[in-house]
Amino acid sequence: MNAIILCGGLSTRLGDITKTTPKILLEIGDKTVLDWQLEKLNSVGIKKVVLAAGHLAKELFDTVGEERNGLELIYAIEDKKLGTGGAIKHSLEYVEKPNEPTIVLNGDILTTVDLSDMVSYIKPNSDGIILGSFVDDVASYGTLEYSKDYHLVAFKEKEGIHKSGYQNGGIYIFNSQVKKYFPPQDEFSIEYEVFPKMKDLYVYESDRPWIDVGVPERLGWARANYKQFESL
Repeated sequence: MNAIILCGGLSTRLGDITKTTPKILLEIGDKTVLDWQLEKLNSVGIKKVVLAAGHLAKELFDTVGEERNGLELIYAIEDKKLGTGGAIKHSLEYVEKPNEPTIVLNGDILTTVDLSDMVSYIKPNSDGIILGSFVDDVASYGTLEYSKDYHLVAFKEKEGIHKSGYQNGGIYIFNSQVKKYFPPQDEFSIEYEVFPKMKDLYVYESDRPWIDVGVPERLGWARANYKQFESL
């Protein structure tokens, strides 16, 4: 199994906080976001992780190097903006086992989801599985619509409706066939240009603590409540 962490975004929502520090190196408790994520990947036996790096890639490499917490780090550096889908497409060229499933993590999330349990639900001939995390207010998130057997029916754009629900939790596990859905161009969105094309993508529903730290108020909350995320 392979693993990719998406950490190449500009992080404009965090303003000055990430002008010189990559978002994935922001400290939450006594660890960086990267450390939290590597810990989770290590729990399922991952030993090599591809970092989809772009903005501040040199600073990331200079700080972290090629090994962290016992895991080997491989840098897939973007020389231009690729979007979430383009970054995954580019990073898949660097994985060691291209015919095996690949775990993809957005580089700004913390969660106590049991990743090994999520892995166990992958159907071998499916496109893969996406984390559906429950939040009290989905207004600022893309929400997931799926059937009783957890088959993804639609990925809905941010609707601005204040209600609770399950949204895109930013963890995907793709089987190798996902590549057939990628468009020919380099830059594209996984959420809006690939998910709608997938015919056999499933949702792993979770009510466990989850947060993305991509805006100052959520980052502040995570720093004040990080102990909620200490269990894998």
